[in-house]
Amino acid sequence: MKSIATLGPEHSQSWQAAVQYDNKAEIRLYPHVKALLDAFAAHEVEYAVLPVYNTREGEKKQYFRFFDQIKSGYWVDNVILHSTLSLGVFDEETTGADLRLLVGKREAFNQCEEFIENRLPGVTELSVQDIEQAVADIRREGATKGKAVIDSAETLNALGLRIVEREVAPHNRTRYAVLGHSLAPVTGYDATTLITEPLDDRVGILVDILSEFSRRGINIADMRTENDIKTQKLRIYLEAEGHIQTDTLASALAHIESRVIQQQGMIRVLGSFPRVDMRTKYIKSFGFIGTGAMSRWFADRLESEGYEVALTGRSTALRPEEMVRQVDVVVVCVPISVTSAIVRQYGPLIGPGKALILLAGESEETIKAALASTNDEVEIMLMHNLWGPQAATMKDKNAIMVRTPRSGMFCSEFEAFLYKHGADIYHDSPSKHDLLMGIGQKLPTLISVALAMTLHDNGITSEDIASHCTLTSLYPILAMSRVHSQNPRTYAEIMSTAGDSRKIVVDFAKNLQRVIDMADAASIAGLCDVIDANAGHLSESFLQARMQQAKAVDEVLGRMM
Repeated sequence: MKSIATLGPEHSQSWQAAVQYDNKAEIRLYPHVKALLDAFAAHEVEYAVLPVYNTREGEKKQYFRFFDQIKSGYWVDNVILHSTLSLGVFDEETTGADLRLLVGKREAFNQCEEFIENRLPGVTELSVQDIEQAVADIRREGATKGKAVIDSAETLNALGLRIVEREVAPHNRTRYAVLGHSLAPVTGYDATTLITEPLDDRVGILVDILSEFSRRGINIADMRTENDIKTQKLRIYLEAEGHIQTDTLASALAHIESRVIQQQGMIRVLGSFPRVDMRTKYIKSFGFIGTGAMSRWFADRLESEGYEVALTGRSTALRPEEMVRQVDVVVVCVPISVTSAIVRQYGPLIGPGKALILLAGESEETIKAALASTNDEVEIMLMHNLWGPQAATMKDKNAIMVRTPRSGMFCSEFEAFLYKHGADIYHDSPSKHDLLMGIGQKLPTLISVALAMTLHDNGITSEDIASHCTLTSLYPILAMSRVHSQNPRTYAEIMSTAGDSRKIVVDFAKNLQRVIDMADAASIAGLCDVIDANAGHLSESFLQARMQQAKAVDEVLGRMM
C-alpha cells in the first residue's frame, strides 16, 4: 500500500489533499513540516503532501527556505484543494453577535481576513497549531459560550461543532506539492520547477535568464526572487512549462548555466510534474476541419496546453460530421477559396453552447456564412494569423481577431491562448480586416507576381538583378523571392480573396496609371506635390519609425551584398 506523509490532524485540509491524491493510500500524519520532511528524507514514506500556495493567502512560505529543507526527492505532482472554510460554534444558542473569541490556524485567519474584518470586527483571534486539541481544551474548561472555530467544514463536523456560516472564504483554493523519491515521467503537459543557488552580481542576469526561455518559446508560469539570508546574493525560483527530460527545456537550462550564469551546478531542478493551472479552463477539446500544415501547427501547441485535439479531413478515419458533435470548439482551417463552402456544409451540425473559430484570410463573406449557417447559441470568431507553419513560435507575430456579437468565453479563451504564446493581437471589424489585408497581403503578392512576369518578359536574369540593385530596390526583389520560393497555392489564394481587399488593388491600379501618366509628361512639380501629400497623410512619426526599421534592414542587407 502506498504511504503518504502530510500534516495532521485527521480531516485537516492537508489530510484531505492527501486523500484526494490517493484515497487508498496509508496516510501518516505529522505535527509540523520539519517532522514530515525528516520522515520523507529517511524513506519512511513514499510520498509527502504539503501546501505551497493559496489563492487568497499567496505562497505558504518562501520557496527558497522551504526547498532548502528538502535534501532528497522530487516534486512529482500537485493537488488542488477547494477549501470550504466555515465558522463553527459549540452551543446551539450561540450567534455571530455573541462571539468574543475566534480559534483557528494562522493560515485560516489569513485566508478569511476579509470575512473577519467585515463580519467579526473586534473579535479576539487565537492562533493554534492543533485545532483538535484546542477544541478539546475549550470543552474541558466548560466555557464554550462566545467562542467559535474557523476551519474546513469537514473538520468542524468531525469535531461536533455547529456550522453557522459556510464558505467564509469563497474562491479559496490551495495548491499542494506532492514529493516523491523518483522523477515523474513525461506526460506531454508538464511543468518543471527549479531554484538557483545564490548568484554573483552581474548586470542583466535576470533578464538574460528569462530571455533564454522566451526565445525558445518556453512559458514561465511562476517566478520569485529573494536575496539569500546569509550572503544577500540573488536567488531565483522558476516554474517553466515543459519537462526537464525534453530537449528544449534541458538545452535552455544547460545554456543558462554555461553562458549566462557561467558557473556549473548553480541550478537545482526541484522536479517535473503534470502541469497544474489554477485558472479555470472552459474548453476541453478542439476539432479541426483541415489537416494541412497550419492545422497541425496549431494542434501541436493546443495539445501542449492540455487540450484534446482532433484533425479531420477528406482522408481521415474520423469524419468532420462526427467530430463537430464531439468537441467544444470547431476550427475551420482550409484554403480561403473553400472556407465559406465548408462552413455552410458543417456549420448546421455544430450544437448550441459550442464555438466555431475560422482561421481564414478573408473575413466579411466568411463570417456572414458562419452566422447564417449555425445555431444562434454557437460562438463565432475569425482569426487571421500572419505567419506560416515554418514559424518556430507565435512570439511577436501578428494575429488579427475579428470578433462577432456571438463571440463569448470560448473565443476569449482561444484568444488568451494566443496571447500567452506571445502573439501580438489586433482587433478589426470584418470590412476593416479585408481592407487592410489588401495592403498587407493581396497587393504585395500581386506586385511580386507581376514583377517576376515583367522580368521574364524583358529577359532580365537573376544575375542582372543582383548587379544593379540598390538597397531600396532590393526590398521588392526580396518580397518577390519569398512569394516564388513557397507554396504557390497559398499566394494564389491570397490574390483571389474577395471583399474590400479587391478595392485596394483597383485603387492602386488607378493611382499607378495616374503616376505613370504624370511621369511620361515629365510633371516634376506635380509628382513632388503627390509625394508631399502622401507624406502628410502618412504622418512624420510613422515615417521616422519606418525609416529606423529601414536603416536596420539596410545594415543587414549591406553586409550580404
